[in-house]
Amino acid sequence: MAGKKEEIHCELCGRAVQQVSRHHLVPREEGGRYGATADLCQPCHSTLHLTFTNRELAVLYNSIPALQQAEPLQKYLKWVKDKRLERITNRRGRNKKK
Repeated sequence: MAGKKEEIHCELCGRAVQQVSRHHLVPREEGGRYGATADLCQPCHSTLHLTFTNRELAVLYNSIPALQQAEPLQKYLKWVKDKRLERITNRRGRNKKK
């Protein structure tokens, strides 16, 4: 008898997903190679890196609670919470900061 497959949840949006990827809470390029990580679904992981620079992630948003409270993510988190998507295909460019 086959066992029931364990549900995997994204640590950012909380959705049950098929797979997650490891997100370094302090990006490797900013010194977080051996630091804390979080398991995120692909849409959340992509959205983080499209929304924030590595420097912003390292300094301002280096924990799940900080990311969940980040103003630039509120609209996205509200939208994604009841979606069944596993991948985001819209690869928009990063917002250019001047």
